Amino acid sequence: MTSMTSSGELYARLQLHATPHIGPQRFKTLLKHFGSAAGALAQRGQWPQLGISLPRPDARQSHRLEQQVEAALRWHEQPGNHIVLHDNQAYPALLSETHSAPGLLFVQGNLAALDSVQLAIVGSRNCSPTNKKIASNFAATMATAGCTITSGMASGIDTAAHQGALRACGLTIAVVGTGLAKTYPASNRQLQEQILHNNGCLVSEYMLDEGPLAANFPRRNRIISGLALGVLVVEAGTASGSLISARYAMEQNREVFAIPGSIHYPGSRGCHQLIREGATLVETVDDIMEQWQNWLLPSPVADTASAPVPQCPILQLLQQGPANNDQLSQQLQIGIPELMQQLTMLEINGSIYSKAGLWHYLAP
Repeated sequence: MTSMTSSGELYARLQLHATPHIGPQRFKTLLKHFGSAAGALAQRGQWPQLGISLPRPDARQSHRLEQQVEAALRWHEQPGNHIVLHDNQAYPALLSETHSAPGLLFVQGNLAALDSVQLAIVGSRNCSPTNKKIASNFAATMATAGCTITSGMASGIDTAAHQGALRACGLTIAVVGTGLAKTYPASNRQLQEQILHNNGCLVSEYMLDEGPLAANFPRRNRIISGLALGVLVVEAGTASGSLISARYAMEQNREVFAIPGSIHYPGSRGCHQLIREGATLVETVDDIMEQWQNWLLPSPVADTASAPVPQCPILQLLQQGPANNDQLSQQLQIGIPELMQQLTMLEINGSIYSKAGLWHYLAP
């Protein structure tokens, strides 16, 4: 919040932002016409003159809205929590240039990350193990070069992208489809904490207690693409929400990158469709950097996304074919406890995965 914005005006902006059916365009129209959110709320009877005809909230709805606003103000007072207004200097510059940028953002964590050089990495929730590893490796490589990785903290490709950036000790931003008092999916609570612990941030346009409503997730994709210089789609079916991010990116004049796959795999069809429509086909990180040659990253890029995986006895065996615990224990002549410890580390590193009781090697 800037010093020019009074506490009363911040309250009014939160109230206006939380009012049903007041999206970014209406929000900014009201502020421009009345000069302030407080003025707009005080002269609600004049809204129809601007083409905004909404029923007045009843007592229950007004009480609910008041509770949400007061909760947001209390949250804002806590260290590391920010409410960033669209006319505030802290509002991310690239996002502010987009047509439907939110009137305000809730940000938890490192606010400065919002104006860093960002690559958005998105893809299917139910992705293949191979593409999950690809997303993680691309994120790690770009993060090592100083690029912030932005995604939506959904299961699958999003989670892999955040984890890859963290593995490289880089910055990552999660733009979520819920309020910041909620974690969705709940299984990513630890990931959320790791992002904050590693100087990244969480971003949402929704009031703190907003749950995981289906309509919110496609809408948040415009923020993911709006924050970044480009969007990399790793895996997407033809009905994937990741294509929405790509469409927003095209509308926002951002670079769109897509990783091709097998013509027989449904998860590749969305990427192939994007490539036909003009997205850059990506096989290595260099394919992205060629498009970004005018953007200087803090560190040189070392392409770990296509680098060979260091060999170890377990990986050498699994390269020959899947195996279960007993088979590996016998061939390596080590006990199950020691084996499980090594397998767990290889799984965390994305070198192997388990399916139907068998361990499988993941090619780099």
